[in-house]
Amino acid sequence: MFVTLVAVIVALVLGHVAPSLAASVRHFDWYDTWLRWLDGRLAQNELWRGRYGIAFGLVPPLLAVALFQIALDAPLLGLVGLLFGIVVLFYAWGPRDLDLDVDAIVEARDPLARREAAARLSPLGVDDAEDARTTVLDGPALVEAVFRNALQRWFGVLFWFLLLGPFGALLYRLVALAAEGEPRRALPPEAAAGAQNLLILLDWPVAQLMTLSMALVGNFDTVVGAWKDAGGASLQLDTGFLAAAGRASVRSELADEAQEFSEEGVSTATGIVTQLGELPELRDAMSLVWRILLVWLAVLALFVVAGWVS
Repeated sequence: MFVTLVAVIVALVLGHVAPSLAASVRHFDWYDTWLRWLDGRLAQNELWRGRYGIAFGLVPPLLAVALFQIALDAPLLGLVGLLFGIVVLFYAWGPRDLDLDVDAIVEARDPLARREAAARLSPLGVDDAEDARTTVLDGPALVEAVFRNALQRWFGVLFWFLLLGPFGALLYRLVALAAEGEPRRALPPEAAAGAQNLLILLDWPVAQLMTLSMALVGNFDTVVGAWKDAGGASLQLDTGFLAAAGRASVRSELADEAQEFSEEGVSTATGIVTQLGELPELRDAMSLVWRILLVWLAVLALFVVAGWVS
C-alpha cells in the first residue's frame, strides 16, 4: 500500500511540474494503429466483429504489462516494481491536464476560442471550427463535462491502479480510448459498443466512490438527494448520478457564495464575477474535484499508517 501511495503522489507531481513531459509521453497512436491492423486482418472474423471483439485489442498489451508487473515485484525490495508502477500510472493519467483545459475555457478571450477550449472536454475533442461552434457553453453542461473528465482522466485510472496495479491503470485507459477516444473509429460497431459497456462497468464503482467523497467535502444532503434522484441507489450500471450530484453540489456552493455576498452588502452578480471571475461554476467544479482527490489520498495514507501500526 505504501508503494502504491508513493507511485500515485510521484505521478501526480510529475504531471503538474512537468506538463511538457506529460504531453510528449502520453500518446496512444500505437493503440490506434494496433486496432486498425487487427481490423484489417480480422475483418471477417465473427468474434472480432462481435461485442467481445475488444478483447483482441486488450489482451496482448495488458498481458505484457501483467508479466512485467509480476517479474518486477520482488527485485531490489520492490524498487523496480515501484518505478514501473510510476511510469505506467503517469502514462495512463490524463492524457491532457484537466486543470489546464478548464483554465483555458475560463481565460478564453472570445466566444469561439472559449468553445474550442470547451470542446477539449468532449470525449473526441474538436475536429474543426464547425464542431467548436456547436459546443455547449452553459454552466450545467460544463460542470457535467468537468466531472466526466475527472472520472476518466483521474479517478478511473487511480481506482483501478489501487486495485490491480499498473495492469489496472492501463486496462482502464485502453478501454476508455476504445470506447470514447480516437481508437474507437478503428473498431467494428459491435466491438465499439462492447467497449462502451465495459467502460461503464469499470466507471460505475469509481463514480459511486466519487459521489460519496463529494458528499463528504460538500453539502451532504444536497449530494445524497441528487444521487438518489438520479438512480444512484439502484444497481443499474449507469454513471449519470455523478453528473447530477456534481451539478447539485456546485449549485449549492454558488448559492452559499451568493448568500455571503448578500450579507456583505455586495451585489450578488457583481460579487461573483469580481471574486470568482467568469464561469464560476467551472471554478467550483474543479475545487470539488480537487477536494475529492485529497479525500482519496488521505484515505490511502490512513491505510498506510494503519499497516505500519499493525
